[in-house]
Amino acid sequence: MPMDKVSKDRLAGAAADNIRVLCAAMVEKAQSGHPGGAMGAADFMHILFSEYLRFDPSDPGWPLRDRFFLDPGHMSTLLYAVLYLYGHYTEVDLKNFRQWGSVTPGHPELDILHGIENTSGPLGLGHAMAVGAALAERRLASRFGDWMSHRIFTLISDGGIQEEISQGAGRIAGFLGLNNLIMFFDSNDVQLSTYTNAVTREDTAKKYESWGWNVLTIDGHDPVQIRRALDAAVSELHRPTLIIGKTIMAKGALDPQGEPFEGRCSTHGQPLSKAGVSLEKTIRNLGGDPLFPFAVFPEVKTLYLSIRREKTAAAMARKAAEMTWKMAHPAEAEEYQNFMSGKLPDLDFESIHLDAGKATRLASSSILEYLSSSLGNMIVLSADLSNSDKTDGFLKFQKPFGHHDFRGSFLHAGVSEISMAAIAAGIALHGGLIAACGTFLVFSDFMKPVVRLAGLMGLPVIFIWTHDSFRVGEDGPTHQPVEHEAQLRLMEQLKNHHGENSLLVLRPADGCETKVAWKMALENKKTPTALLLSRQSVKDLPYSPSHTRYEAALQALKGAYTVCASPDPPRIILLANGSEVATLCEVYQRLKEAGIPARVVSAPSEGLFRKQSLEYQKEVLPDGIPVFALTAGLPSAMRSLAGYAGMVMGLDHFGYSAPADVLDMQFGFDPESVLQKVLAFLSVS
Repeated sequence: MPMDKVSKDRLAGAAADNIRVLCAAMVEKAQSGHPGGAMGAADFMHILFSEYLRFDPSDPGWPLRDRFFLDPGHMSTLLYAVLYLYGHYTEVDLKNFRQWGSVTPGHPELDILHGIENTSGPLGLGHAMAVGAALAERRLASRFGDWMSHRIFTLISDGGIQEEISQGAGRIAGFLGLNNLIMFFDSNDVQLSTYTNAVTREDTAKKYESWGWNVLTIDGHDPVQIRRALDAAVSELHRPTLIIGKTIMAKGALDPQGEPFEGRCSTHGQPLSKAGVSLEKTIRNLGGDPLFPFAVFPEVKTLYLSIRREKTAAAMARKAAEMTWKMAHPAEAEEYQNFMSGKLPDLDFESIHLDAGKATRLASSSILEYLSSSLGNMIVLSADLSNSDKTDGFLKFQKPFGHHDFRGSFLHAGVSEISMAAIAAGIALHGGLIAACGTFLVFSDFMKPVVRLAGLMGLPVIFIWTHDSFRVGEDGPTHQPVEHEAQLRLMEQLKNHHGENSLLVLRPADGCETKVAWKMALENKKTPTALLLSRQSVKDLPYSPSHTRYEAALQALKGAYTVCASPDPPRIILLANGSEVATLCEVYQRLKEAGIPARVVSAPSEGLFRKQSLEYQKEVLPDGIPVFALTAGLPSAMRSLAGYAGMVMGLDHFGYSAPADVLDMQFGFDPESVLQKVLAFLSVS
């Protein structure tokens, strides 16, 4: 017999209160965490997960599931609690909240098998990733049909609304018309250290309406209003929806006198007992037993067992429909399977024509042109620089996304580098598509929080960063990266939780190395990849007549290799990456003419080189031979490879506004000046 409305609402209240008890208990046991916000959002979370979110509790990785992205990672207990009700976590898991080796860390970390769709912590990033996932879903549905449609839900807090990234994410989602995106704003008017009226007077509803969102404002504790808003959101055909739920921080909390202790800053970021709350009276007030705070209420347990069966059955029906489609469309089904599995088609990088002596960004453009007709599941994004970072090569056979037009594969993200990066990460999180985003290397500063999270999650996002040195020239020091490569190289040294270098950084030296760099980027499924590309033209590197230049460049797959070498044992090794390798090749010729045997080594990725056998490393950089390294950035970027007995010539100051060739002369990076540095180093080494 169908449940009557009164019983349904009463059960919804009981389930929400159960979630509140669990949230408070986790933080209390850990003596660390943020209980208040999680307790306030419990009503929405229960109704969303029990009545609207379509997923298979028995198959968490089902590709056609609706996805939930948590933005305020400090509210992790909210997510753990509702997933505990589905059996994704055990009582022991909840009791080990924030402890060593636990699957319930302080801020959620990507864990599909436990129902965690994204790592969240830095506010604003989670909902921007949800925008990327929503775009990925629309792109795939436009290719394969609405049979695979699903929705992306996200929850944001006051902090996420205030973070600057919300401007770019909100604007882009509204512009595209991502009607599959539904965001709940847990608006409780409380922040960690103040009330929100101490920092803002904005009208959030009008802001999102101006971006083209459907905005609904409700009582976030009223199940009737929550359902009405979600019904309207899932029925919306043209716009993303923002549900502003007015909630109460630490709803249900009581002080030792049994008086309400709700809506206070003190309950935001510490155990309730330290905030002035009586945990015992609060748990009793919420219907729990203080002696067993991790218990599931009997009626809630029964409810979720029933819901679990219903969701599994609904998922089975959708899986059957998917199988019917696959049988009727075998070619498309094979393509879909390849997309979702990450299988690449056969790509012939050697066949790509490149003009000699061009900038590596132009080589990348030609490669992107090739990929635009060869790789059907790639999305490229650019932050208003596509004609400079040369990602516009991908537009040769593709079109940009437009309002409600998802047939293309290119996103003009506008001037919003961090939003673009987070959207790319969201595309990768969704699965089925390859995301690459481009801008100038100096603007990677805007993107570092996303790069770091992508490294932690192991997302195969490709970051295309051009204008990679002071040779940007006339734009001056604001646009000339100096310290940026060194910063990114540090990420190559930082291991993720799977033991992988958290970022693969590649700075190719010429066009063929750029081909190999793109090959590595696309084949790298374990971490993000950074491509550092030149603005200015670079000379093609020399190679043996017995091989093509591309065959020689394939040695870059090991991170570093010998480009040219004298037949006699070298007196010095000349080491560089990117533009500087060609300069050292000229120096090598001058040394050869002077009878000084030498070797030139190109090292596009130190991190990759250090993963090779020690035997190979010593073959390329033998012990006992002095190393002269040249870099257009901070010397520290090459210090490890050169060794402390070696010499690193780099830049230890900001650049200046002048033509690139003038800067080369002024900074001593022309071949003659470098030669003199090498000779001086040889005389004392």
